[in-house]
Amino acid sequence: MILEGKLLGNRYEIIEKVGNGGMATVYRAEDKILKRNVAVKVLKDEFTTDEEFIKRFEIEAQSAARLTHPNIVSIYDVGSEDNLYYIVMELIRGKTLKEIIVEERGPLPWKWSVNVAIQIASALEMAHKNNIIHRDIKPHNIIITEDGIAKVTDFGIAKAVSNSTITAFGTTIGSVHYFSPEHARRRIYRCKIRFVFFRGCNV
Repeated sequence: MILEGKLLGNRYEIIEKVGNGGMATVYRAEDKILKRNVAVKVLKDEFTTDEEFIKRFEIEAQSAARLTHPNIVSIYDVGSEDNLYYIVMELIRGKTLKEIIVEERGPLPWKWSVNVAIQIASALEMAHKNNIIHRDIKPHNIIITEDGIAKVTDFGIAKAVSNSTITAFGTTIGSVHYFSPEHARRRIYRCKIRFVFFRGCNV
């Protein structure tokens, strides 16, 4: 679906596509009321067929919108229109930590790495104090601004997905490469139980 030129919520005009992830497509848009550029994350079609997920997505995104921290990407708005579900966020100029790691092709400077880790930890500490758990921290979800500030993104999507069974996929949500060992073992055990009783597995 081509969204460029579309006006969402009678307010956000989609200008161009700037990114694509596993759960959403990101666009640069103009907020016609506040006259500023924003990022609009539109959920992919396969995530819009599960009513339970959509309900959780909206609740968790609204909860994440309460978080105000220099190392967390701000969420401005959450909405839906014509079966499009979207989050309006702060537009960050920079690269994901994943992109930086790939470009460097080797160890990153330790002082820089420690500084980024401290910023991420600070963001997560603040979120946890507000009873919000990200559950999918990985380099793809960390944006490093042009000024070297680390920004954690996708709070609303990650928590909503982690708490919902997505029937459109039939897959377990989470980034396998970044599971803690105890979570991975627990998922494998559940997989074995499912296979024995249902001849199917979501892991």
